[in-house]
Amino acid sequence: MSTTPEAAMRVLHSADCLHDEHAVQAAYDRLAQAIAHEYEGRNPLLLCVMIGGLQATAEIARRLAFPLEIDYLHATRYRGATQGGGLVWKRQPDAARVENRHVIVIDDILDEGHTLMAIRDALHGFAPASLKVAVLAEKLHDRRARGAHAEFIGLQVEDRYVFGCGMDYKEYWRQLPAIYAVKDL
Repeated sequence: MSTTPEAAMRVLHSADCLHDEHAVQAAYDRLAQAIAHEYEGRNPLLLCVMIGGLQATAEIARRLAFPLEIDYLHATRYRGATQGGGLVWKRQPDAARVENRHVIVIDDILDEGHTLMAIRDALHGFAPASLKVAVLAEKLHDRRARGAHAEFIGLQVEDRYVFGCGMDYKEYWRQLPAIYAVKDL
């Protein structure tokens, strides 16, 4: 599934911009306002889902003007394959930091939701006081795993291969400030 930098550049040049930087920044503002409304004064723990959730976590966190802690987790269901299996932790959060805390998991996108559901199930085992999910984008399609959801959603994207704002095109373009879709062939 790898590509070359030159091929990645061609994909970007032909891609459709679904949400420009201004729309993405406004979505981060809305997400932060909603989170602040619910969590100010509650000492929440923000858990970044690596690698995709890195930008969203940073953007949301810098807009929150109250005490909170930030940690990260790194989990996968793929083990280098193309179909998911059981959840494999690359970095699991410390159970003691999660227990009795108000936890907000932050990720880049809610697509089919299998990994997110597995992360939720695993974190519930650490007995948080509450657990909610925030995503920058929600992909619109009918393949969503039953029960997969996010409580805080910034934007919606059509059912296409999207990249930018933490989402990658074959590991490239996570750093882009806007959300793009690979041009339909």
